Amino acid sequence: MASVDGDWDVTIKSPMGDQKAVLTVNSDGGSFSGKMAGGLGSMDIPSGTVDGDTISWSMDMTVPMPMKLDCTATVDGDAISGEVKAGAFGSMGLSGTRK
Repeated sequence: MASVDGDWDVTIKSPMGDQKAVLTVNSDGGSFSGKMAGGLGSMDIPSGTVDGDTISWSMDMTVPMPMKLDCTATVDGDAISGEVKAGAFGSMGLSGTRK
């Protein structure tokens, strides 16, 4: 199992307050698939990339408005941190721990 794999309890610092979610990562070499499920629903991650301890992915959010989210996070042991770029809303911090 790669160091990035697993279920992660993450918090995204959004303009609407902290959004808690579970990020699931299943890597396969330099790519991964998974999902993020939380208060804003569940979003599939069809084609993420893995570069060492850093993962990058895009998700299509539908609630509260349609928007593409571009995400990058770095895994350090059982901790994960990164950012979510949300169009006109700019960058939001992402942090969490492995379940």
